[in-house]
Amino acid sequence: MSLNNIIEIEGLHKSYPNHKALDDINLSIEEGKVFGLLGPNGAGKTTLIRIINQILQPDEGIVKFNGEILSRKHSQSIGYLPEERGLYKKMKVGEQALYLAQLKGMSKKEAKEKLNYWFEKLGASNWWNKKIEDLSKGMAQKIQFITTVLHNPKVLILDEPLSGLDPVNSLLIKNEILALKKNKTSIILSTHDMNSVEEICDEVAIINNSKKILQGSISEIKESYNENLWTVKYKGTQMSFTNAVWGGWEMINNESINEYTNQAEIKLLNDFTINNFIKGLIDHVEILEINKKIPSINDVFIKATSDE
Repeated sequence: MSLNNIIEIEGLHKSYPNHKALDDINLSIEEGKVFGLLGPNGAGKTTLIRIINQILQPDEGIVKFNGEILSRKHSQSIGYLPEERGLYKKMKVGEQALYLAQLKGMSKKEAKEKLNYWFEKLGASNWWNKKIEDLSKGMAQKIQFITTVLHNPKVLILDEPLSGLDPVNSLLIKNEILALKKNKTSIILSTHDMNSVEEICDEVAIINNSKKILQGSISEIKESYNENLWTVKYKGTQMSFTNAVWGGWEMINNESINEYTNQAEIKLLNDFTINNFIKGLIDHVEILEINKKIPSINDVFIKATSDE
Protein backbone atom coordinates (compact mmCIF):
# COMPACT_ATOMS: atom_id res chain seq x y z
CA MET A 1 0.00 0.00 0.00
CA SER A 2 1.28 3.40 -0.96
CA LEU A 3 1.50 5.79 2.00
CA ASN A 4 -0.51 8.28 -0.09
CA ASN A 5 -3.46 5.99 -0.86
CA ILE A 6 -6.50 6.41 1.40
CA ILE A 7 -8.38 3.52 -0.28
CA GLU A 8 -6.97 0.35 -1.84
CA ILE A 9 -9.28 -2.15 -3.57
CA GLU A 10 -7.81 -5.54 -4.39
CA GLY A 11 -9.40 -8.33 -6.42
CA LEU A 12 -12.99 -7.30 -5.76
CA HIS A 13 -15.77 -9.59 -7.04
CA LYS A 14 -19.51 -9.27 -6.51
CA SER A 15 -22.30 -11.26 -8.16
CA TYR A 16 -26.07 -11.23 -7.91
CA PRO A 17 -28.21 -14.27 -8.85
CA ASN A 18 -28.33 -13.42 -12.57
CA HIS A 19 -25.62 -10.81 -12.91
CA LYS A 20 -21.91 -10.28 -12.21
CA ALA A 21 -21.62 -6.71 -10.94
CA LEU A 22 -17.86 -6.53 -10.25
CA ASP A 23 -15.19 -8.70 -11.83
CA ASP A 24 -11.69 -8.51 -10.30
CA ILE A 25 -11.68 -4.77 -9.59
CA ASN A 26 -8.35 -3.28 -8.46
CA LEU A 27 -8.28 0.42 -7.63
CA SER A 28 -6.16 2.85 -5.65
CA ILE A 29 -7.46 6.23 -4.55
CA GLU A 30 -4.93 8.81 -3.47
CA GLU A 31 -5.37 10.87 -0.33
CA GLY A 32 -6.46 14.48 -0.82
CA LYS A 33 -7.43 14.03 -4.48
CA VAL A 34 -10.68 14.10 -6.46
CA PHE A 35 -11.14 10.68 -8.06
CA GLY A 36 -13.68 10.29 -10.87
CA LEU A 37 -15.50 6.94 -10.92
CA LEU A 38 -17.00 6.69 -14.40
CA GLY A 39 -18.97 4.15 -16.36
CA PRO A 40 -22.23 3.57 -18.23
CA ASN A 41 -25.41 2.78 -16.35
CA GLY A 42 -25.26 -0.76 -14.98
CA ALA A 43 -21.45 -0.94 -15.20
CA GLY A 44 -20.97 -1.70 -11.48
CA LYS A 45 -20.23 1.75 -10.01
CA THR A 46 -23.12 1.71 -7.52
CA THR A 47 -22.19 -1.75 -6.27
CA LEU A 48 -18.60 -0.61 -5.74
CA ILE A 49 -19.74 2.49 -3.86
CA ARG A 50 -22.02 0.40 -1.64
CA ILE A 51 -19.15 -1.93 -0.80
CA ILE A 52 -16.92 1.00 0.22
CA ASN A 53 -19.82 2.22 2.36
CA GLN A 54 -20.23 -1.31 3.83
CA ILE A 55 -23.84 -1.47 2.68
CA LEU A 56 -22.83 -4.58 0.70
CA GLN A 57 -20.12 -7.17 1.26
CA PRO A 58 -17.97 -8.41 -1.64
CA ASP A 59 -17.91 -12.10 -2.61
CA GLU A 60 -14.12 -11.94 -2.90
CA GLY A 61 -11.37 -9.37 -2.46
CA ILE A 62 -10.55 -6.72 0.12
CA VAL A 63 -10.96 -3.00 0.66
CA LYS A 64 -8.37 -1.16 2.74
CA PHE A 65 -8.98 2.20 4.37
CA ASN A 66 -5.82 4.11 5.23
CA GLY A 67 -3.84 0.84 5.30
CA GLU A 68 -6.34 -1.12 7.42
CA ILE A 69 -8.93 -3.64 6.32
CA LEU A 70 -12.19 -1.70 5.99
CA SER A 71 -14.42 -2.19 9.04
CA ARG A 72 -17.33 -0.56 10.89
CA LYS A 73 -14.99 1.76 12.77
CA HIS A 74 -14.23 3.54 9.49
CA SER A 75 -17.89 4.44 8.85
CA GLN A 76 -17.61 7.74 10.70
CA SER A 77 -14.71 8.73 8.43
CA ILE A 78 -16.83 8.42 5.26
CA GLY A 79 -19.46 10.83 3.94
CA TYR A 80 -21.88 9.56 1.29
CA LEU A 81 -24.18 11.57 -0.97
CA PRO A 82 -26.23 8.93 -2.84
CA GLU A 83 -27.82 9.49 -6.22
CA GLU A 84 -31.14 8.38 -4.70
CA ARG A 85 -31.73 11.23 -2.29
CA GLY A 86 -32.52 10.28 1.30
CA LEU A 87 -34.23 13.25 2.94
CA TYR A 88 -37.55 12.94 4.80
CA LYS A 89 -39.99 15.16 2.92
CA LYS A 90 -42.25 16.02 5.87
CA MET A 91 -39.44 16.97 8.27
CA LYS A 92 -38.18 20.51 8.66
CA VAL A 93 -34.76 21.21 7.14
CA GLY A 94 -32.98 22.19 10.36
CA GLU A 95 -34.52 19.41 12.43
CA GLN A 96 -33.49 16.81 9.86
CA ALA A 97 -29.98 18.19 9.42
CA LEU A 98 -29.45 18.06 13.20
CA TYR A 99 -30.71 14.49 13.32
CA LEU A 100 -28.39 13.32 10.53
CA ALA A 101 -25.41 15.12 12.11
CA GLN A 102 -26.00 13.35 15.43
CA LEU A 103 -26.15 10.00 13.64
CA LYS A 104 -22.56 10.74 12.58
CA GLY A 105 -21.52 11.19 16.22
CA MET A 106 -21.73 14.97 16.53
CA SER A 107 -23.18 16.64 19.63
CA LYS A 108 -26.27 18.78 19.12
CA LYS A 109 -24.32 21.94 20.04
CA GLU A 110 -21.44 21.19 17.63
CA ALA A 111 -23.88 20.18 14.88
CA LYS A 112 -25.88 23.40 15.21
CA GLU A 113 -22.76 25.56 15.07
CA LYS A 114 -21.48 23.82 11.94
CA LEU A 115 -24.91 23.81 10.32
CA ASN A 116 -25.24 27.57 10.84
CA TYR A 117 -21.82 27.99 9.21
CA TRP A 118 -22.68 25.83 6.19
CA PHE A 119 -26.23 27.18 5.77
CA GLU A 120 -24.86 30.71 5.63
CA LYS A 121 -22.04 29.68 3.29
CA LEU A 122 -24.42 28.07 0.78
CA GLY A 123 -27.17 30.69 1.04
CA ALA A 124 -29.63 28.49 2.96
CA SER A 125 -29.92 30.40 6.24
CA ASN A 126 -33.66 31.10 5.87
CA TRP A 127 -34.54 27.46 5.05
CA TRP A 128 -34.19 26.14 8.64
CA ASN A 129 -37.95 25.87 9.31
CA LYS A 130 -39.01 24.90 5.80
CA LYS A 131 -40.12 21.34 5.06
CA ILE A 132 -38.06 19.37 2.54
CA GLU A 133 -41.15 18.95 0.33
CA ASP A 134 -41.31 22.76 0.00
CA LEU A 135 -37.79 23.00 -1.44
CA SER A 136 -36.84 22.76 -5.10
CA LYS A 137 -34.72 19.81 -6.21
CA GLY A 138 -31.63 22.04 -6.26
CA MET A 139 -32.33 23.46 -2.79
CA ALA A 140 -32.78 19.94 -1.37
CA GLN A 141 -29.54 18.94 -3.07
CA LYS A 142 -27.69 21.71 -1.22
CA ILE A 143 -29.09 20.50 2.12
CA GLN A 144 -28.03 16.93 1.44
CA PHE A 145 -24.56 18.09 0.44
CA ILE A 146 -24.28 19.98 3.75
CA THR A 147 -25.34 16.95 5.80
CA THR A 148 -22.81 14.81 3.90
CA VAL A 149 -19.78 17.01 4.59
CA LEU A 150 -20.75 18.29 8.04
CA HIS A 151 -18.77 15.77 10.11
CA ASN A 152 -15.51 16.43 8.17
CA PRO A 153 -15.13 12.94 6.67
CA LYS A 154 -11.73 11.81 5.44
CA VAL A 155 -13.40 10.26 2.38
CA LEU A 156 -16.35 11.85 0.62
CA ILE A 157 -18.36 9.80 -1.90
CA LEU A 158 -20.51 11.98 -4.17
CA ASP A 159 -22.91 10.30 -6.57
CA GLU A 160 -24.18 12.84 -9.13
CA PRO A 161 -23.79 15.77 -6.67
CA LEU A 162 -24.68 18.43 -9.26
CA SER A 163 -27.98 16.87 -10.30
CA GLY A 164 -30.78 19.42 -10.22
CA LEU A 165 -28.51 22.42 -9.69
CA ASP A 166 -28.58 25.51 -11.90
CA PRO A 167 -25.24 26.72 -13.32
CA VAL A 168 -24.63 29.20 -10.47
CA ASN A 169 -25.22 26.64 -7.71
CA SER A 170 -23.38 23.95 -9.67
CA LEU A 171 -20.31 26.21 -9.70
CA LEU A 172 -20.79 26.88 -5.97
CA ILE A 173 -20.75 23.15 -5.13
CA LYS A 174 -17.77 22.51 -7.44
CA ASN A 175 -15.84 25.23 -5.63
CA GLU A 176 -16.74 23.67 -2.27
CA ILE A 177 -15.51 20.27 -3.52
CA LEU A 178 -12.18 21.86 -4.49
CA ALA A 179 -11.98 23.61 -1.11
CA LEU A 180 -12.54 20.27 0.66
CA LYS A 181 -9.78 18.74 -1.48
CA LYS A 182 -7.46 21.58 -0.46
CA ASN A 183 -8.10 20.57 3.15
CA LYS A 184 -6.97 16.99 2.34
CA THR A 185 -10.42 15.42 2.01
CA SER A 186 -10.32 12.51 -0.46
CA ILE A 187 -13.29 12.67 -2.83
CA ILE A 188 -14.81 9.96 -5.02
CA LEU A 189 -17.00 11.57 -7.68
CA SER A 190 -19.40 9.35 -9.62
CA THR A 191 -21.04 11.27 -12.44
CA HIS A 192 -22.01 11.35 -16.10
CA ASP A 193 -21.15 15.06 -16.27
CA MET A 194 -17.85 14.81 -18.15
CA ASN A 195 -17.27 18.57 -18.15
CA SER A 196 -17.22 18.51 -14.33
CA VAL A 197 -14.83 15.56 -14.41
CA GLU A 198 -12.40 17.58 -16.54
CA GLU A 199 -12.75 20.61 -14.26
CA ILE A 200 -12.29 19.04 -10.82
CA CYS A 201 -10.93 15.47 -11.02
CA ASP A 202 -7.24 14.61 -10.65
CA GLU A 203 -7.62 10.98 -11.67
CA VAL A 204 -10.35 8.78 -13.12
CA ALA A 205 -11.22 5.14 -13.52
CA ILE A 206 -13.73 3.79 -16.02
CA ILE A 207 -15.72 0.66 -15.22
CA ASN A 208 -17.62 -1.11 -17.97
CA ASN A 209 -19.43 -4.44 -17.91
CA SER A 210 -18.25 -5.06 -14.32
CA LYS A 211 -14.53 -4.61 -15.19
CA LYS A 212 -12.11 -1.72 -14.74
CA ILE A 213 -10.96 -0.81 -18.23
CA LEU A 214 -8.98 2.35 -17.53
CA GLN A 215 -7.36 4.28 -14.68
CA GLY A 216 -4.97 7.22 -14.65
CA SER A 217 -4.61 10.97 -14.35
CA ILE A 218 -6.75 13.15 -16.61
CA SER A 219 -3.72 14.22 -18.65
CA GLU A 220 -2.34 10.66 -18.99
CA ILE A 221 -5.65 9.23 -20.13
CA LYS A 222 -6.29 12.00 -22.65
CA GLU A 223 -2.76 11.61 -24.05
CA SER A 224 -3.19 7.83 -24.35
CA TYR A 225 -6.21 8.45 -26.63
CA ASN A 226 -4.46 11.18 -28.62
CA GLU A 227 -4.70 10.26 -32.32
CA ASN A 228 -2.41 13.06 -33.59
CA LEU A 229 -5.31 15.02 -35.06
CA TRP A 230 -4.91 18.68 -36.01
CA THR A 231 -7.20 21.42 -37.29
CA VAL A 232 -5.81 23.90 -39.79
CA LYS A 233 -7.66 27.10 -40.70
CA TYR A 234 -6.38 28.61 -43.95
CA LYS A 235 -7.03 30.89 -46.90
CA GLY A 236 -6.74 29.29 -50.33
CA THR A 237 -8.48 26.58 -52.29
CA GLN A 238 -9.21 23.17 -50.86
CA MET A 239 -7.49 21.64 -53.88
CA SER A 240 -4.28 23.57 -53.15
CA PHE A 241 -4.37 22.37 -49.54
CA THR A 242 -4.99 18.75 -50.47
CA ASN A 243 -2.21 18.63 -53.07
CA ALA A 244 0.39 20.61 -51.08
CA VAL A 245 1.89 17.73 -49.11
CA TRP A 246 2.29 14.16 -50.32
CA GLY A 247 2.50 11.32 -47.81
CA GLY A 248 2.68 11.19 -44.02
CA TRP A 249 -0.86 12.39 -43.34
CA GLU A 250 -4.49 11.79 -44.16
CA MET A 251 -7.46 14.10 -44.56
CA ILE A 252 -10.31 13.67 -42.09
CA ASN A 253 -12.38 16.66 -43.14
CA ASN A 254 -12.01 19.81 -45.26
CA GLU A 255 -14.83 22.35 -45.25
CA SER A 256 -15.54 25.97 -46.11
CA ILE A 257 -16.07 28.49 -43.30
CA ASN A 258 -16.83 31.37 -45.68
CA GLU A 259 -15.98 32.50 -49.22
CA TYR A 260 -12.28 32.92 -48.43
CA THR A 261 -11.58 30.63 -45.48
CA ASN A 262 -11.50 26.86 -45.06
CA GLN A 263 -10.81 24.55 -42.16
CA ALA A 264 -9.30 21.09 -42.48
CA GLU A 265 -8.95 18.32 -39.94
CA ILE A 266 -5.95 16.10 -40.58
CA LYS A 267 -4.26 13.11 -39.01
CA LEU A 268 -0.46 12.86 -39.00
CA LEU A 269 0.87 9.34 -39.55
CA ASN A 270 3.85 7.56 -38.00
CA ASP A 271 6.78 9.98 -37.41
CA PHE A 272 5.49 12.73 -39.71
CA THR A 273 5.48 15.95 -37.65
CA ILE A 274 3.36 19.08 -37.81
CA ASN A 275 6.56 20.97 -38.79
CA ASN A 276 6.99 18.67 -41.80
CA PHE A 277 3.39 19.33 -42.77
CA ILE A 278 3.64 23.12 -42.39
CA LYS A 279 6.83 23.25 -44.49
CA GLY A 280 5.04 21.57 -47.37
CA LEU A 281 1.87 23.62 -46.95
CA ILE A 282 3.18 27.15 -46.47
CA ASP A 283 3.90 27.92 -50.13
CA HIS A 284 0.41 26.87 -51.27
CA VAL A 285 -2.06 28.42 -48.82
CA GLU A 286 -2.11 31.14 -46.15
CA ILE A 287 -2.19 29.47 -42.74
CA LEU A 288 -4.41 31.34 -40.28
CA GLU A 289 -4.49 28.98 -37.32
CA ILE A 290 -3.29 25.50 -36.30
CA ASN A 291 -4.49 23.58 -33.24
CA LYS A 292 -3.82 20.12 -31.94
CA LYS A 293 -7.07 18.28 -31.29
CA ILE A 294 -6.82 16.87 -27.75
CA PRO A 295 -9.53 14.32 -26.90
CA SER A 296 -11.90 15.33 -24.12
CA ILE A 297 -12.76 12.96 -21.27
CA ASN A 298 -16.13 12.58 -22.99
CA ASP A 299 -14.33 11.44 -26.17
CA VAL A 300 -12.22 9.00 -24.14
CA PHE A 301 -15.27 7.65 -22.31
CA ILE A 302 -17.17 6.99 -25.53
CA LYS A 303 -14.16 5.41 -27.26
CA ALA A 304 -13.17 3.24 -24.26
CA THR A 305 -16.66 1.91 -23.57
CA SER A 306 -17.40 1.44 -27.28
CA ASP A 307 -14.19 -0.56 -27.76
CA GLU A 308 -15.25 -2.82 -24.92
